Amino acid sequence: MTCSSFAKAPPNSDQYVNKRFQNSTPTPSTGFTKVLRILWEFIFHKSADSVPATPVPVMALTRAQLEAAPDHSLYRLGHSTILLKMQGGFWLTDPVFSERASPVQWAGPRRFHQAPITIEELPNITGVILSHNHFDHLDKASILALASKAEHFITPLGVGDTLIAWGVPPAKVHQRDWWQSVSVGGLKLVATPSQHFSGRGLFDSNQSLWASWVVLDGDFRLFFSGDTGYCDAFKAIGQCYGPFDLTLMETGAYDRQWAAVHMQPEETLQAHLDLGGRWLLPIHNGTFDLALHAWYDPFERITALAEAANVALATPQMGERVDMDQLTAGAPWWRAVAQK
Repeated sequence: MTCSSFAKAPPNSDQYVNKRFQNSTPTPSTGFTKVLRILWEFIFHKSADSVPATPVPVMALTRAQLEAAPDHSLYRLGHSTILLKMQGGFWLTDPVFSERASPVQWAGPRRFHQAPITIEELPNITGVILSHNHFDHLDKASILALASKAEHFITPLGVGDTLIAWGVPPAKVHQRDWWQSVSVGGLKLVATPSQHFSGRGLFDSNQSLWASWVVLDGDFRLFFSGDTGYCDAFKAIGQCYGPFDLTLMETGAYDRQWAAVHMQPEETLQAHLDLGGRWLLPIHNGTFDLALHAWYDPFERITALAEAANVALATPQMGERVDMDQLTAGAPWWRAVAQK
């Protein structure tokens, strides 16, 4: 794949076949038997440390702090929710502020920690960047609360239709196919491929697209992976838009049983290298219990791998300000929690 291959988007998505979106490389079907086996593993073979025994540390934020922060500030709010300050505006990735990543709030994966700030306390948001429609990335309550606070919602194909059905004004919604871009608030955002799937119910499997995102702010280049298995697309994205100053990379909720759609930490590191990343910030961890591994395992594994490969790794606490122009490693905060 080369940049010129995607210079002009087709009128109909190449990813949409037989009324379903699909990956560039076919991924194996889960199947009923495999689903039962995974459920058995979740019931009987989960790590005893899949949930922290003591609270995850959170650095609380205020609107005044955020408004006074310099440009190129970044804050992890939890899981894959990142608050960015760029071109004087604020941006959110995959905002999930609800107590549970679930279709209902009386069951399902519960947060290990509260968000460092509420939606009500947030400043006005220039744009919300969405990767796909799974419940730990597309939270209806959060979207409804942001509908009047955010100016733009940037989504893969089909996800924007869901937002509009929920009541987000259509003029605010920008839907893009892979390799299509939109310029908003001084930034250029490009929807780029990922290897995943979509669905929020029994009958909507793969009826909306999933994507990673390239964010270009002048010479500064940021990559947001969303959810993905490892695939050749990372090299193509790196060739077209890299090298990246910072990559926000999925590192969590992995298992060999679903490796096609969620990267192992070794693959996260390789994807970062494929992208030409300078600093790696692991996301999709530390907030929800979504896999069989210990909650701190993603941090430990990616830290060891990055050290061995001499890759610069940033691991901020939830709510800690990160200066994207002068990145630093941060402390291994999860170890104090894991050892209690």
